[in-house]
Amino acid sequence: MTTKGPGESGLLLIDVVAVLTEARVSYAVIGAMAAAVHGVVRASVDADVILAADLPHLRRLAQQFANAGLETQLREGDAADPISAVLALKDTYDNRVDLLAGLRGLEPAAFSRAITVTFQETALRVIGLEDFIAMKLFAGSPIDRLDARTAIQVAGAALDRLLLRRLAERYGPATRQALDAMLTELP
Repeated sequence: MTTKGPGESGLLLIDVVAVLTEARVSYAVIGAMAAAVHGVVRASVDADVILAADLPHLRRLAQQFANAGLETQLREGDAADPISAVLALKDTYDNRVDLLAGLRGLEPAAFSRAITVTFQETALRVIGLEDFIAMKLFAGSPIDRLDARTAIQVAGAALDRLLLRRLAERYGPATRQALDAMLTELP
């Protein structure tokens, strides 16, 4: 691992992505790092990634990361949980990366819409704008809604509103209603 101290979750993410890429697992960075790419700046002490992986694959990844010296904790959601499982990774400096799998409502094509950004000379796949906004509205907390609103405002005319509406619909009526209300309020 390339981290040398605390506050380096982004560097840990680079190491994690190298393993995911080698294992041919489709992924997209989400959370605060994706928010920054989409014009929403806020602090976070960890990095979040959504995976196209099932529970058995997460178990294999957990073992692989444990063998690499990371602390791993695999949490499985129940039927009511919108996330099937989370593999939480932590290094000796308490840098963290959370790998989420099975987000209810996430369109599989989200991984092909992810955009590539360079971070520390490494190419990372980051969730696309419309997928980011729909996910934030689905999460529904005040900070998530603020992130969605800001991303919409920053994107302006570049926002594909038809795609966004279709994606919000996948997350259910509450997400679609939240989007409609937000788009009505914004220019």
